[in-house]
Amino acid sequence: MKPDLYKEASKIWQQLTNGSREEELKFELDVYKKLLSFFMVGDYYYYIFDVKKGAFDFVSEDVTSVLGYSLEEINVPFFISKMHPEDQPWFLNFENKVSQFFSTLPYEKIPNYKVSYDYRVQKKNGDFIRILQQVVTIQYDKENPVLRTLGVHTDISHLKKQGQPVLSLIGLNGEPSYMDVKVEKRFPVSYSGMTKREYQILHKLAEGKSSEEISALFFISKTTVDTHRKNILKKTGCINTVGLMSLAVKKGWI
Repeated sequence: MKPDLYKEASKIWQQLTNGSREEELKFELDVYKKLLSFFMVGDYYYYIFDVKKGAFDFVSEDVTSVLGYSLEEINVPFFISKMHPEDQPWFLNFENKVSQFFSTLPYEKIPNYKVSYDYRVQKKNGDFIRILQQVVTIQYDKENPVLRTLGVHTDISHLKKQGQPVLSLIGLNGEPSYMDVKVEKRFPVSYSGMTKREYQILHKLAEGKSSEEISALFFISKTTVDTHRKNILKKTGCINTVGLMSLAVKKGWI
């Protein structure tokens, strides 16, 4: 049985707040200064996230132009339900790693790190885009390493069309950075019924490669490639490659 994504994420966020009471929180925001630490490479919107509540305090109106949803529709359970099913375990594994990282940081270094990772999100029209999520801490205390964060979601579909999500911890103010951070697979990563080889072949088909070219690339016979192609069509319910490519784009597989 799949874990409830929002409930599992909320458990991780609670680890950072140590169950502190709302009346103890001192909330001071310097939004414009923090926004300067981000470099935008596509359409974006920004938000303020209350880690203790697991809720957005604020989402900029640009979310509608990026994802198509109205401000009234956007809340945390709704948003994470729109993450690509294959990227949801990555999201939880990344959040778990980030929680562990910030819990070990000295108090004075907490604001000196930006968390960056990507995943796919479904727009209102049904298409998937790849979002780069960049987050900095804007409220914390000695008992709670992270209370509120400022985040930016940028559409980087034009920069990264495929591949698994990647987590980086970017050091600010002279702190070291950690790129492509390895994470514990606490939440198993799975794919839509296709094997790793089938996914590889799917991506090559999307590049316009023929069965002969794919067989040469992977050092397997053309017959084996054709068998993989038939299996992919069967698993996806498609009747031909054109339909498969259309579905793959719609589902965010490529």
